[in-house]
Amino acid sequence: MNRTIYVIGIGAGNPEHLTLQAVAAMNRVDVFFTIDKGAVDGGATADLAALRAELLARHVTRPHRVVTAPEVPRDRDPAEYVDTASRWQLRRGMLYEAMIAEALRPGETGAFLVWGDPALYDGTLPLLRRIAERTHDQLRIVSIPGISSVGALAAAHGLVLNRVGAPVLITTGRRLADGGMPRDVDDVIVMLDGRAAFAGLPDTDLDIFWGAYLGTPDEILVSGDLPAVRDEICARRAEARARKSWIMDTYLLRRRRVGP
Repeated sequence: MNRTIYVIGIGAGNPEHLTLQAVAAMNRVDVFFTIDKGAVDGGATADLAALRAELLARHVTRPHRVVTAPEVPRDRDPAEYVDTASRWQLRRGMLYEAMIAEALRPGETGAFLVWGDPALYDGTLPLLRRIAERTHDQLRIVSIPGISSVGALAAAHGLVLNRVGAPVLITTGRRLADGGMPRDVDDVIVMLDGRAAFAGLPDTDLDIFWGAYLGTPDEILVSGDLPAVRDEICARRAEARARKSWIMDTYLLRRRRVGP
């Protein structure tokens, strides 16, 4: 019998980000798979694990099992990022494969709850598809969209991300640090920026709309002329990281236009 695995986006951190579609999918699940990051982060992200548990307690009314495995350690800032990330994904995929083989019976439905949206900077879907291909297993994989940090950032600042007839680029802090602000794009969303790449940009015609812990009680928002507010963002970012031991932040860089 076929087995089904849902990859369910649970939003950027606000319990009310959970969609009706996500709640309906969660109530078809027999096994929820989770990763315990406590062994690698010293319990710093325990509040994120608690939110997942809260969502299950609040919204799942049918009997279910929760299967947890320890996180695979990784280097967050390696010299050879692509190779290191690929090796880590291979180990994470092997972990997922073992969890599914041991816990998900024929005909049952499993689920991974992922932050934001499964389609944006999350590796769960491709890992599961590779498992199905490699094992020739009849795994039906279903993606349930969620509210991403990009959407939460725009809402928090009251933004429309695109300007008339113009593109929006979504990139990473690493690429921004390596290549600078693209000259042919005026609106750039930056994610996964562990090094505050915006602080090193020489541009004087950029506004920044920055947010951390979006949608949560700890949400922090700063916006304005980049040269004028970059020090404030760096200081508030450092303070928040020291206080919570982790930070998730996202920002929009917007080039000011001359004329209409």
